[in-house]
Amino acid sequence: MRIIMDIALDPALSISGFAVGLLVGLTGVGGGSLMTPLLVLLFGFKPATAVGTDLLYAAITKSGGSWVHHRHDNIDWAITRRLALGSVPAAGLTLLLLARLGAQNHGASSLISIVLGIALLLTAASLTFRQRLLELARRRPASADFRKHTAALTILVGAVLGALVTISSVGAGALGATALSFLYPNLATRRIVGADIAHAVPLTLIAGLGHWWLGTVDVVLLVSLLIGSLPGIALGANFAAKVPERALRGLLASVLLLIGGKLILA
Repeated sequence: MRIIMDIALDPALSISGFAVGLLVGLTGVGGGSLMTPLLVLLFGFKPATAVGTDLLYAAITKSGGSWVHHRHDNIDWAITRRLALGSVPAAGLTLLLLARLGAQNHGASSLISIVLGIALLLTAASLTFRQRLLELARRRPASADFRKHTAALTILVGAVLGALVTISSVGAGALGATALSFLYPNLATRRIVGADIAHAVPLTLIAGLGHWWLGTVDVVLLVSLLIGSLPGIALGANFAAKVPERALRGLLASVLLLIGGKLILA
């Protein structure tokens, strides 16, 4: 096991962490979907290092959010367990695939960049069309067959998220919440968000520890990001009710479209 520590504490990384944390606090999304491409495209980190470090970063930051949601009884633990039944095994298999490819090799780096680009495009689409999908789900006739298969579909969604998050560190937030909104249209939004965040903690922790084992976690980078992002998240959460969230989500979706396209075409 090897820990990558190529840099000293970099104020620019902490400032970037603060900016991303602020956006996460304001909108609830944008962590991995902005942090990972930022580390790759702006700071020049290898894709595997950016993903591995961001996964542990997400596990730490989402733990606090999960605890808050738990205290307010916002978590549907049955849904969280179903997601984990799919995501945890999928994360383990994906880590084995990355180990076989060689996490820092050119082939693995190309795979991570392409999957990251696709994940960003899907995230942008979910931010843009989530409300329409929710309205469509609520108008859908209450089919007994669909309800019967909802648990299996939730496990399948978890498996897809497990593979996607382990490769790209993106998808546990906006994509997970959108999928749950479609599967459980009558569930309160706060319960969907709570279940999604609670599920992201074990997923990102297991995937992050797996990347640590692969040698793709930079501890100094992790500390630099946390120094900036934790105050940013707290500040953003305090002002969340005072900013036009819909406009911010639209801007974020546009940025993710551009970044995702660049990563796929690079």
